Amino acid sequence: MLTFAFQVISMKTLPDIEITRLAIKLKPAGERAARRGHPWVFEGSIVKQSVSGKAGDLAIIYDQKKNKFLACGLYDPYSPIRVKLLQFGKGATIDAAWFEEKIQAAFALRKPLLETDTNSYRLIYGENDGLPGLIADVYANVLVVKLYSHAWLPYLKDLFPLLLACSRCDTLVLRLSRNLQKNGELHGLSDGQVISGTLKSEVVIFKEHGLLFSANVIHGHKTGYFLDHRHNRKKVGELAKGKRVLDVFAYAGGFSVHALAGGAKEVVSLDISAQALEMAKQNATLNSPKGQHKTLAVDAFEGLKDLANQGKSFDIVVIDPPSFAKQASEIPKAKVSYQRLAKLGSQLVSKNGILVLASCSSRVKSEAFFEWMEEALATTGLEFDCRERTGHDVDHPIGFEEGAYLKCGWYWLGS
Repeated sequence: MLTFAFQVISMKTLPDIEITRLAIKLKPAGERAARRGHPWVFEGSIVKQSVSGKAGDLAIIYDQKKNKFLACGLYDPYSPIRVKLLQFGKGATIDAAWFEEKIQAAFALRKPLLETDTNSYRLIYGENDGLPGLIADVYANVLVVKLYSHAWLPYLKDLFPLLLACSRCDTLVLRLSRNLQKNGELHGLSDGQVISGTLKSEVVIFKEHGLLFSANVIHGHKTGYFLDHRHNRKKVGELAKGKRVLDVFAYAGGFSVHALAGGAKEVVSLDISAQALEMAKQNATLNSPKGQHKTLAVDAFEGLKDLANQGKSFDIVVIDPPSFAKQASEIPKAKVSYQRLAKLGSQLVSKNGILVLASCSSRVKSEAFFEWMEEALATTGLEFDCRERTGHDVDHPIGFEEGAYLKCGWYWLGS
């Protein structure tokens, strides 16, 4: 029997970190962005700073001409996004009461989702919920908080009790981004610590629209699972009855499990990671599927070509790759990769079948992505009809332009 050892610290031993205030003035472009409510102040935008800042210090942004308050936020000396803005237009005291108001407002947006048979959701979506660099995901009774900025470390003693109370979770796990772990003082904190409650296993079982899934909250990607595609996974399940489905870049089998639950007669999960496909198998087994479930551990591009050469076809093909453009310079290569996938996928869709094409690259704007997909499909000679374009589920609200990263096109293909 496997046993798991977790590093557990109590809420009382969270670091006490003193913060100070500093005054900052920005270039005109930075001022305009702050006036619009954009949450990022880049290092290059700062033209004047009263004192050198520490992680978490409260940075007050004043305008150049009248020296009036523009915004305030948390200072981060380890990031090119030097200030994560929290408050705009008028001053406020950034304290536990302020945080509680933000958390309760975020929770209110998620209530419609929690009225379904779902106990997993993103409670805090960083900048989009007014808390830049902070993610909080709920899996059943386990809350996983992931930090992307040192600026949050002085505020954890205020934040954690509020997040636990709002989510009604028993356990809190802390995750830290790679950049956070590489740079700066962590004050005794580390990735994967259990801060509150107990954790029997690093794998937590949760529900998504009545279906069971697992999240590795200690070592899994992000916080353990990808919650953003929930609505799109459910939609595939609703279309899958009696169908043959191919799930490309399947990872833990989210689309696959919903397809099987929806009555698909056969589902193939394709991913380069054999370890991820083991998770997909386990997630499928949790739901006692009636249809046949196969896995293919192979590179997606090669796997799609091989299936086409074998003459295989599917009623629904879902292609949901990882981000191909993490920097602006990667956008041209991303276009080539996305279009290759669209063409390869179209070869495997049976007549009157469905091709689902998704992108999670925030650098690729929605309009560009759908234009690329239609350009690629037009070269195949197939008739196609994009009947719907979808994005994030309700627990991933969009609060600023860069937050809208998820795009999903639903294409019905003819002869």
